[in-house]
Amino acid sequence: MWPSVGRRPPAGRVRRQRLELADGDFLDLDWWGESARRVLIISHGLEGSSQRTYVRGLARSAQLRGWEVVAWNFRGCSGEPNRLPRSYHSGATEDLAAVVREVVRQRPAVRVAVVGFSLGGNLTLKFLGEEGPERQWVGAGVAISVPCDLRAAAVHMAGPECRFFMRRFLREMGAKMEAKQRRFGASFPAADWRRMTTFAEFDDAFTAPLHGFASAEEYWAQCSAVGFLPTISVPTLILNAADDPFLAPPCFPRELAKRSSHVFLEIPGAGGHVGFVGGGAYPWEYWSERRALEFLETAMPGEL
Repeated sequence: MWPSVGRRPPAGRVRRQRLELADGDFLDLDWWGESARRVLIISHGLEGSSQRTYVRGLARSAQLRGWEVVAWNFRGCSGEPNRLPRSYHSGATEDLAAVVREVVRQRPAVRVAVVGFSLGGNLTLKFLGEEGPERQWVGAGVAISVPCDLRAAAVHMAGPECRFFMRRFLREMGAKMEAKQRRFGASFPAADWRRMTTFAEFDDAFTAPLHGFASAEEYWAQCSAVGFLPTISVPTLILNAADDPFLAPPCFPRELAKRSSHVFLEIPGAGGHVGFVGGGAYPWEYWSERRALEFLETAMPGEL
């Protein structure tokens, strides 16, 4: 919890842009830095935002190394409710693709790198493993503290050791669903989030029906990044700490990484969930930020 409550990375100037989507919804993007030859797109975690400490820390580190940075807010996470009944979820790669298209529209001479944290890490890996025109502009990626097997992570987090965090997540997500129930009425699922104690219950009641899945199990099966790792074709680093309290053993794809020429798995002994305190090149920088940027700069030498 220390990285969330005790850290104060240097603030930088941020330019906010609203990106209108084809379905009538919007995404809010925060830009750091001036126009550069390299652009880093950052995807935050569950119930996070572009202003979370771990996002700002990486953004500042990247800026100092010559990157322009775009940190985007998932639907409903920028401080303003999104317009549609649907929300964000672990497999909503169409939104990341829209961000990549917008970045390339504004910066046509560059290719980009992508980094995702936790849920955003799963989203990032799935995006990299899918087919689509946006992938041609992406040179490398990093996923940090990523529950790449959604079912295994959900089952693990239903255990007693994660009860505090589960209550917090359900409270934050449930409040948004309750607001949508009032806003959209009978067209919105009528489930009571206050009776829920697990991601399975929440995803069955809300995530699955709102996003076209038959159940939580189908959602997890179709959106888990582990199923897309074999088709990733650019250098990609998965950075998961051995002591991450949110991750189950299947979230550490050791054998797949051994077989892959593009996916690299690093498992530091300590780091918790989006932690990795200290070890950076600056007093405020974390080891994960330094490591992620070192990997990207090695993977994309021609882009820099």
